[in-house]
Amino acid sequence: MIADFHFIRPWLLLLLLLPAVILWLASRSGDVRSQWKGMIAPHLLDSLVVDGAPGSKIRPSWLLAAILVAGIVAASGPTWQREPPPFVEDTAPLVIAVDLSQTMDAIDVTPSRIERTKLKIKDILDARQGARTAIVAYAGSAHLVLPPTEDVALLESYSDALATRIMPKTGKDTAAALTLADDLLEKEGSTGTILLLTDGVEETATNAIKSSTNGIVILGVGTSAGGPVKTPDGGFASDPSGSRLFAKLDVAKLEEIGKGTGASVATVTDDDTDVRWVAQRVRSNFAQRQASEGDRWRDLGWWLIVPLAIAMAFSFRKGWVVRTGVVLLAVHMFSPDSAHADGLMDMWLTHDQQGRIAFERGDYSAAADKFSDPMWKGVALYRAEKFKEAVDALAAVDTPVSWYDQGNALLHLGKYDEAVAAYGKALQKREDWPDAAANLAVAQQLVKAQKEKQEEQPEQPSEAPDSVQFDDKGKQGKEGTINVAEQTSEMWMKNISVSPADLMARKFSIEAGRMAQ
Repeated sequence: MIADFHFIRPWLLLLLLLPAVILWLASRSGDVRSQWKGMIAPHLLDSLVVDGAPGSKIRPSWLLAAILVAGIVAASGPTWQREPPPFVEDTAPLVIAVDLSQTMDAIDVTPSRIERTKLKIKDILDARQGARTAIVAYAGSAHLVLPPTEDVALLESYSDALATRIMPKTGKDTAAALTLADDLLEKEGSTGTILLLTDGVEETATNAIKSSTNGIVILGVGTSAGGPVKTPDGGFASDPSGSRLFAKLDVAKLEEIGKGTGASVATVTDDDTDVRWVAQRVRSNFAQRQASEGDRWRDLGWWLIVPLAIAMAFSFRKGWVVRTGVVLLAVHMFSPDSAHADGLMDMWLTHDQQGRIAFERGDYSAAADKFSDPMWKGVALYRAEKFKEAVDALAAVDTPVSWYDQGNALLHLGKYDEAVAAYGKALQKREDWPDAAANLAVAQQLVKAQKEKQEEQPEQPSEAPDSVQFDDKGKQGKEGTINVAEQTSEMWMKNISVSPADLMARKFSIEAGRMAQ
């Protein structure tokens, strides 16, 4: 944070010379002896000068200098935080890594740990409609269940089929699951969150958690009291000594791992508190990443309003109002916008800062009038639904975010060909941008639909009204093709002759065999 500290408008710091000049002039004006020593003899001057009564040690000139320093520093735009670019939707990518080791069949939670886990996955998916989610299963080895997708029905179908019996290798390898999840998010071109649904994390996995470039969230499944572990045949599992296997959730160990690695740790609850907690962590991780990758800095100078307000309160003391007011009036008179009602506002805030205030209030039209930054002006015009003006403003900025926003505005205007070109420009400047790629696909589909609609419109009849023409070609019907990629997941699932659980078991077994080679 300290390394990122800088000023957005550093040239304004040159105005700090003004408070120094004011203090120097005030010190000279307060020295009565230096003013009269050239006109009155020194031995008479001491008798003629009457020193004032001791009063406050805070002088008006010092207060005025402090106010000017704070105002100048605030106007210079101190910052150390980035802000995410506007219009980039919070898609918050998530990889759910499900522990399918033997102890997940423990029945200390109803109906069992794995069944409770599947219910929580469904709740999480319901809370993340439209966001890309992937599922990874792991025990002694880690395997991909589904790559990142927005198809909730497909995700729920496969998560419902998860069972400990489908895993080809016993044990627990959390590090392998994290590596697989990191690779998935890297291919997505976006940093997201990895959610571990598990009843324990081994000590050897701490390094993998620390080295992950994504946010790690651990949701412990089970209770500290523990419970027996069921077997597929309905009996109970035994440990190597022959005693009944009794699995406990070591909550203290999970919290210790969380503190040591920076991962967020919680345990499952009977209500949706844990689901909301996970969703909040996913959004927080995504927002932090978006802010760190953004190309705009957040202007934090407004924090200095607090000390400025306190300092200005002292200006109402007797004898101080006129002195401070004269300076403020002089500055206001020389302000280029002094004839306007908001001229006083221009004394303390830049046009962009005033525009940001109006933007935060939701007054986008007023914000657009205030902003001088073309990017923010275009954003405000877009929010005000002035899409044509937004395109004109954004056209002055040649950045991937600007082209992306122009594409959004052009879609609203129905200019689909131009929108395709704009999204293409955005992807040229910033490759592997999922949001731009998704919107580009939408725009291309709209262009295609528009062309098909134009082709299907009937042409003006060229034959006489009383004549009849027959077209034998019409009997042949219209030839068409079906794109397999466009088939829904539901249609695909119906064509599978085996259950998803058997399909995954076979797939995982083949992958485990390849790993062993």
